[in-house]
Amino acid sequence: MKFVHFKKSLEEGAAPIYLFDGEEEYFKERGEEMLKERFLGEPSLNYSAFHGENLKGAALSSLVAAAESFPFMSEKRIVKVTDLYPSEKEYTGYLQKYFEHPAESTILLIVNSAAPKGKPFDLKKAPNVTRVDCSKADEETVLRWIYTRFRRAGIEADTECCERIMQYCLGDMSRIAGETEKLLAYGADSKKITSADVDEIVYRDADYKMYEMSNALGAKNYGKYVSVMSELTERGIDGMAVLNTLCSYFRGLFDISLLNKTDAEIAAALGLKEYAVKMSRRQLGMLGPRRVKECFLAVNGAINAVKNGVLSAEGALIAVNAGLAFGYAENNGA
Repeated sequence: MKFVHFKKSLEEGAAPIYLFDGEEEYFKERGEEMLKERFLGEPSLNYSAFHGENLKGAALSSLVAAAESFPFMSEKRIVKVTDLYPSEKEYTGYLQKYFEHPAESTILLIVNSAAPKGKPFDLKKAPNVTRVDCSKADEETVLRWIYTRFRRAGIEADTECCERIMQYCLGDMSRIAGETEKLLAYGADSKKITSADVDEIVYRDADYKMYEMSNALGAKNYGKYVSVMSELTERGIDGMAVLNTLCSYFRGLFDISLLNKTDAEIAAALGLKEYAVKMSRRQLGMLGPRRVKECFLAVNGAINAVKNGVLSAEGALIAVNAGLAFGYAENNGA
């Protein structure tokens, strides 16, 4: 089931075995909190946690023993195991019997995040397993989540406010949740959050700042570009760090320009967030692949000049900024 349906499902009781997987860690953490709030009493006596990498072969028996223990002064007992990837032989020898006949008083919570090694048994196919899809939520779901948090707190926030929060956090739910809590506290008295409040309170992800800088270049707004860069340097980021960040950003745009794939496929291939890929594609539309390649090669050339002692980091950054603002000569690498 999708995570958005998970909370509703708990009204009918808990499943004996849950498998939380997907890249959104916030959903996994929140799902565990929901289970504890709804079913767990005396956590110190009725909660056990295991790491899957420590459970190989006969060691899996300790997980089963914990799951078969009875709760004490609690409706349920919760046994959590992270990154559980048993081989088919391990599943058959140590886990299959429990999965076929799980304890009614235990919730076995499997939270998988790390990539499996080899070809493990597919736990989604095991009996009595309820899989909760913790992959990235789409924009509509994220916006609805933000809006609902404000509404339940009795705080007015329009669509633009919610969109800014999502954009500034690049769609990362963990960051969105934290920044939304800050805004809830900020607006507790006024009962209203404005776009100006979001701009003042929400910390913009460094990658979003790069998006703003690139956006300014696409619009030929050099003043905005310099303003955002000043924000980065005021936070203690030195010239070389800015150059590396610029190079990484333009390299990402350049790589995306070469891939004829969907946002999700590119995100998986490059290890990026899908929403970040979507925003990067907007940049490509403004700058164009040729300009992106030119910027990447120029910034990379400037970094090499620093490494070879030809330029100082500050001098290279000045040269790069001038080139980004006024353009580079054909084949100019610095």
